[in-house]
Amino acid sequence: MNAFLYGLGLQWKLDIRSKAMLITCYLLPLIFFAFMGGIFTSINPQSRQTLIQSMSIFGVSMGALVGLPPSLVEIYSSDIKKVYKANGIPLLLGVVIHFISAFIHLFIMCTIIFVVAPITFNATIPANIPVYLVSLVIYIATSLSIGSVFGLVMKNIPKLTMVSQIVFMPSIMLSGIMFSTDMLPQSLEHVGKIFPATWAYRTMTGKEFDLVLYIPMIVVFVITVLISVFAMSKKTNG
Repeated sequence: MNAFLYGLGLQWKLDIRSKAMLITCYLLPLIFFAFMGGIFTSINPQSRQTLIQSMSIFGVSMGALVGLPPSLVEIYSSDIKKVYKANGIPLLLGVVIHFISAFIHLFIMCTIIFVVAPITFNATIPANIPVYLVSLVIYIATSLSIGSVFGLVMKNIPKLTMVSQIVFMPSIMLSGIMFSTDMLPQSLEHVGKIFPATWAYRTMTGKEFDLVLYIPMIVVFVITVLISVFAMSKKTNG
């Protein structure tokens, strides 16, 4: 436990100094929030009702799908992996620590949006804050689990970047945070349901807790965790 807490504290310090983590978990999401928040509310004043949810989903997707994976590739596709083995440190510890550290950073970023949006853009606070928080926690965990799979399966940064963007862009465009899914062709609306962001947006903007809407995110989380465990076992034995 002491080793785990030490590793988590060390990773937190490294993240604070990491330009990549700063950019993907804080800078880009908050800049996007600052610019698009003003644009959204000017074009469509009704967007104030869901601005916090939309910007939170964008920020989490950015940090989890684009920010986390390169850090894992750096560990498990380089000599750092050998250092882990040489010192008897379980390889699983690396992905767990990165997961927890990234989770904390993304939650802080969403908290900033939650606090600032009503002040700067007169955004509406979620009608049911407990439901919003539960949805946010589940979405962060699900997104990070997907990012962990990318980081464990991909072996080089260029391919990783391409795969991350292939998932990130449709996830944002088809989820309903940019514009209503009613404006999409029916085929694309169905495609959008593949991505957890779509379900996160529905749950975050809901007034009541509906377990059925959480099932797709939970299923994705379980599947990606199993894939991560399998990928990690191959790296451990490799």
